[in-house]
Amino acid sequence: ATADDVEEIVAIFEPSFALLDFLPRLHTHEENLDFFGRCVEEGEAYVLGRGFAILAGDWLTHLYVHPDAIGTGIGHALFEDAKTRRPDGLQFWVFQQNDRARRFYEAHGAVAVEFTDGSGNEEHTPDVRYRWTSSG
Repeated sequence: ATADDVEEIVAIFEPSFALLDFLPRLHTHEENLDFFGRCVEEGEAYVLGRGFAILAGDWLTHLYVHPDAIGTGIGHALFEDAKTRRPDGLQFWVFQQNDRARRFYEAHGAVAVEFTDGSGNEEHTPDVRYRWTSSG
């Protein structure tokens, strides 16, 4: 993805993130545009249909699919692509209450390695760090 894709990324992110109704809404649309503009500039961003993934080092910092496209295989394709791009492994955070995402990642071979009380994220919501390695 390039800077030209930031509007599309935010158009996927905002309704997808809104599904996580247990989270506070902390950022405006303009702040999301600025944030994802930096993510695209500083990391590796990939858009596929109505989904996107962003990698930074061995971190999968974002993987979101538009609500209308959940269950279409886009998330699977994006995660498989991320695993291919990081064959030595990757890690990422998921909110503990995000059962759908946790089931998805666990079904794709990721393992929960750290649970937090949320004090380290801006939402102050408990999360879990996952790790995926090719060796399982």
